[in-house]
Amino acid sequence: MFIRRGRVGGRRPLVASHLPVTHKATPAESEQHKATKERIVETASRYGLDADAEVPTANRRSISDALVTGPGGIRIGWEIQYHHLSPSSVHRRSVNAVQQDITPLWVAKDRTASLIDRAPWARVDDMPWKAIADGREMVIRGGYRHLQVWKCVPSSERHCLLTDGAGHCGEVHSDWFLPALCLPEKKAVHLEDLVLSSATGESVPVYVPNRGAGRAGRYMWVSATDCERWREMVGEKTPLPEAPGLEEDDEITFAEQEIDRNCRAGEEGWFVSDTRPVRDLGQPTGGFTLPQMPTQRSGAPTLILPVERAAASAALGCPPWELGPCAECGQLMRRYGRDAAMFCGVCRALLNGR
Repeated sequence: MFIRRGRVGGRRPLVASHLPVTHKATPAESEQHKATKERIVETASRYGLDADAEVPTANRRSISDALVTGPGGIRIGWEIQYHHLSPSSVHRRSVNAVQQDITPLWVAKDRTASLIDRAPWARVDDMPWKAIADGREMVIRGGYRHLQVWKCVPSSERHCLLTDGAGHCGEVHSDWFLPALCLPEKKAVHLEDLVLSSATGESVPVYVPNRGAGRAGRYMWVSATDCERWREMVGEKTPLPEAPGLEEDDEITFAEQEIDRNCRAGEEGWFVSDTRPVRDLGQPTGGFTLPQMPTQRSGAPTLILPVERAAASAALGCPPWELGPCAECGQLMRRYGRDAAMFCGVCRALLNGR
């Protein structure tokens, strides 16, 4: 048995708990950590980035497994965490890194890892250290997403976020999806891709509040383009939120097992505590419905005649197919992108003509 902090009402007294010795770190698992760290450093060096292993922060409060510095001065502190770590430790080390101008990037191999969605993270497959060292592809299975925007109409392949899929509201929705769940499917992101893109600023961490029940929100890595587009849509310009000091499941554990609070004295056989819940479910974040644009006051647009098109081309000094959209559709394009699917007939013809 061992002593831990319990919860009794608003107090946190010291209590005794059984120690479920059901799993111990093996030398092979330690080599897993070492192989991943070396692969990150070698990949960064191959791309011409500055990279070192076991780098302490300036205040000596934590050590990054691998510190990669990009050409623009962006510093990514890689934390390979293949075993259980309490949420408070994740929060404390992440906040310390940010205070030292280092963006933390946690790597997990387990879908139940407590670090998931509590800091910028990425999940890879559980594989032997020899496979990691030999260069077997390491696909980012969780923690990297793409922004998808669609108009909720009968022809849309996405379901409605407002009617629980029972109909189509005609609004414009957006949500974050794993590459394999995007329409069309996106290319998978590999560890090497994230090493480069995170250091160059092409991939950035964002925090997306959950709009449904459950956890407060999700951390994820996204492309800088998707990040900017998302912030323009939701009007969100604030940085990542500060982590709370303590959470409900922030409990002292041993060797990846939850504490068994039942006394088994006198019972035959051996018992294993319940496993931790799966945190990486790969589900969308809950989505966001874009606010409605003001109704156009003008009448139905008329098609541009070839003569008018040529005259406009000559006046503007550009080929006919490079004519831009009207003011209203131009605003939609700047805000939501070319796939807003709600341009007027003239602008849609111009875009298709390109």
